[in-house]
Amino acid sequence: MTAIRTARDRARAELTREIKDEARRQLAAAGADRLSLRSVARELGMVSSALYRYFPSRDDLLTALIIDAYNALGEVAENADAAQPTSDRRGRWRAVCRAVRSWARAHPHEYALIYGSPIPGYRAPEDTVVPAGRVALVLVGLVRETWDAGDLAPAFDGPAPTPVLSEQLERLAALIAPQLPGPVLSRLVIAWTQLFGMISFELFGQLVGSVDPSEDFFENTVEQIATFVGIR
Repeated sequence: MTAIRTARDRARAELTREIKDEARRQLAAAGADRLSLRSVARELGMVSSALYRYFPSRDDLLTALIIDAYNALGEVAENADAAQPTSDRRGRWRAVCRAVRSWARAHPHEYALIYGSPIPGYRAPEDTVVPAGRVALVLVGLVRETWDAGDLAPAFDGPAPTPVLSEQLERLAALIAPQLPGPVLSRLVIAWTQLFGMISFELFGQLVGSVDPSEDFFENTVEQIATFVGIR
């Protein structure tokens, strides 16, 4: 029975992979809002009822693709961080940012799936929350290490957080970095949104006619946001 179950599990895993690969091809060709289980089944030579045993709805298939994309990006960021000398935090920051951009450029449609326009009618379930936070947690870990070592540069002068923002930062800190002060965490959130905003502008053609090609702009900005966060 074990051998039979293992063979069935392998067959199911292989067909699941084929379904997701075909769905990614259709994402690239027509976009997430045009994805349908019927079209995926047709391209794979399956009847729709058979595919429903793997993904009961379009949203289930989208969720699987979204989780895969977040995990792939998170793994790239984590590996880039781990490949650098532990003590070189500035180099680790630089490597993570570069790795995120490289993945996005190599997988533009998967990047658009997780950081592009919302998909009409789709609401991401809680299953996506942990994978979505993997890149952010790498950056948080870097800043936390720098703070714990007493090496974080003093905060830039700027407006104090409003009471509402202070409360939001306290809740966020309690979840991911209790030891980080609110202003430090605020700088980190700004840097995180700057990184992905910059990549999105590049991928979606918003830098054409200004700083395109954007290699030098990206490298310069990565250094600036590292300084802004306080990583020497």
